Amino acid sequence: MTVISDKTILITGGASGIGRQLALKMAAQGGRIVLWDLDQSRMDDTLAEIRKARSQEHRGYRCDVSRREQVYEMAERVVGDVGAIDILINNAGCVSGKQFLECDDQQIQRTIEVNTLAHFWTVKAFLPPMLEAGGHIVTVASAAGVIGVSGLADYCASKWAAVGFNESLRVELRRSFPGVKTTVVCPYFVNTGMFDGVRSRVSWLLPILDEEVVADRILHAIRRNRAQVFLPRNVGFLPLLRIMPARWFDAFASLLGINRAMETFVGSACDKMTDLPDGETTREFPDTDTLG
Repeated sequence: MTVISDKTILITGGASGIGRQLALKMAAQGGRIVLWDLDQSRMDDTLAEIRKARSQEHRGYRCDVSRREQVYEMAERVVGDVGAIDILINNAGCVSGKQFLECDDQQIQRTIEVNTLAHFWTVKAFLPPMLEAGGHIVTVASAAGVIGVSGLADYCASKWAAVGFNESLRVELRRSFPGVKTTVVCPYFVNTGMFDGVRSRVSWLLPILDEEVVADRILHAIRRNRAQVFLPRNVGFLPLLRIMPARWFDAFASLLGINRAMETFVGSACDKMTDLPDGETTREFPDTDTLG
């Protein structure tokens, strides 16, 4: 079982959505929270709310996880400030939400950099101390990491890669460093704002998920050292259906409305994200009763 209390937990994309919910819940259980995010204002708000738990000293660093050198630089700074990371949650993500030929090269590259390559850089930065001390690495992937979806070619590719990276890492660590646990999370669409407008044709089978419920399930999986989490659970059966001919599999997905879900998408696209300006990159919120 992975213990949360008195552990140092780094959450990428921690200012809002699932990352924010995890930060609040893990702080309430005694964890020391380190947030990485692009949105300084939201991160400040989340840190201020986390402080109500009064459990530990919590910090936030403005970081673009798609920029490898910035990840390494910030990782070094975090270790210098708070010590080694015990639990790493790779949660940051973005989506273009367009048909493949409508995605420009920059959007595709951004999706892959944030959703996939960032995991390589953060794990490289924080894994070495875990090899002897133990730790936990969480990959927040997607149901789009086990099934291709119309309108999500770049996103699906990035999430399939994240799922594959987690699986390879899991088997490597199991052989040589079993004290380091991994968890991959594959939820259907979640109401974080990223996928606003998306609809589920069969909501009783594939509902749009609530971010707080997803965070609860992730936290439970971390504590129980569960290797995989599918939300809802029936998402986990999708790979088994690949024994069917491709045309049957595609027809089944279309019957469920999966390949029309993005037609009403109005959510937060990768092209709305901007690079960070130079300047302050960290905010610290110690465990005190009032804002400084």
